[in-house]
Amino acid sequence: MSDALVLALDQGGQSSRAVVFDAAGRSIARAHHEVSEARSGDDRVEQDPEEIVRSLRRATKDALKFLGKRSVDLVAAGLATQRSSVVAWDKTTGGALTPVISWQDRRAQSRIDDVAESAALFRERTGLRLSPHYGASKLAWMIAEVPAVGAALRDGRLALGPLSSFLAFRLLDERPFVADPANASRTLLWNVETRAFDPALCDLFGVPMSVLPKCVTTRAAHGSLDIGARKIPMNVISGDQSAALFASGEPRSDDVYVNFGTGAFVQRTFTGAAVEMPRLLQSVVFADEKAVKYAIEGTVNGGGSALRFAIEALDMHDIEPDLEGWLVRETDPPLFVNGVSGLGAPYWKPSVESRFVGEGSRESKVVAVLESVVFLVQAILREMQSVFAPPKIVHVSGGLAQLDGLCQRLADLAQVPVERADDPEATARGLAWLVHSAPNFSVRETQRFEPKANAALRDRCERMWAEIERA
Repeated sequence: MSDALVLALDQGGQSSRAVVFDAAGRSIARAHHEVSEARSGDDRVEQDPEEIVRSLRRATKDALKFLGKRSVDLVAAGLATQRSSVVAWDKTTGGALTPVISWQDRRAQSRIDDVAESAALFRERTGLRLSPHYGASKLAWMIAEVPAVGAALRDGRLALGPLSSFLAFRLLDERPFVADPANASRTLLWNVETRAFDPALCDLFGVPMSVLPKCVTTRAAHGSLDIGARKIPMNVISGDQSAALFASGEPRSDDVYVNFGTGAFVQRTFTGAAVEMPRLLQSVVFADEKAVKYAIEGTVNGGGSALRFAIEALDMHDIEPDLEGWLVRETDPPLFVNGVSGLGAPYWKPSVESRFVGEGSRESKVVAVLESVVFLVQAILREMQSVFAPPKIVHVSGGLAQLDGLCQRLADLAQVPVERADDPEATARGLAWLVHSAPNFSVRETQRFEPKANAALRDRCERMWAEIERA
């Protein structure tokens, strides 16, 4: 139907969004509600699961109010969430038993250390590296450390798993207990070959398989979403970064996709046999009954969160309107060793002190933080090129990608054109493309940044890499 509409629910680290798309890929209604985040110490990051549920319901209600009479044209919905964030809940009442423990959280590093001898097994079966950012160590911590979780386990009431599973359980009438490939894989317990939770890996972490959700495909009849006057089917559940890959339709294997959110996520899709790149990740980004799509991925843990770190550390506020001008003006900033939430690919060090190297104004230090994100993305691109040919285009999306100066720096370092679409809602748009079962979305306007010679920028990048190696 040409007038059919779909609802994309995008639950991210900073907000929950509800965006309505038509069959041509046009966004015709949207709403969002911010969600809070609690940090304690250097390694604990939590969110309130009930606040997240409320924010999604409110965003949906507000988007439908804006949509007005056209709400009758809504035919289906999809949900995308933060990967690697996990929660425990009571499967009889649906009530949360723990906070949402964020993907940024590293409290359970000791449990990663306990299984370090099995690192090769985890790599072979999951495509991931042993890391406290993924769900397994956090799930094991919940079982051992949270009395309410232990009691629910003994009583047969315990459910735990990805945030997506909890939200599907709470938002859909049927209360499904399911996990899609993108989110299940980030538990570090999901076998990329069998596409199910692996008994041996669960046993190593002491997580009973009986408390984990059923593994399902990305696109399936997941349940019914109540939108007030009626109900619509939820046909797709995925991870935020996996959905973002499809923002312009089927992703191209000769391009690279970078989504700048709380972190920065660099992905390149492929099909066929596994690719051996031990310093990067292999992910299933989509699966249904007909096909499976894989990606090689690298993660920068400190993206938008690094900018927030700088704002707090430098006691600066409401600086977003000034960032573009500072990127133009500050041509010789200091360096920033970006260990916010730990170093991801290709270094894999969960605890590295973030620090500035060199002197400069507060404005130049903010630019140093922004450049550090680009330098870490470039480190991942360099690692990918040990196996793949250089990409034809780097597609960027997300909040920081709206900065022209950041996009130009990435093009200069990669020596590859960088393209940015006019719609920053990559996750919601990609989710809608999947829900619409691959319609002919209209091509979005893009802005292209051609690579230029920039010796000073390359020198700063290489010096930051050296500082990281010393750290």
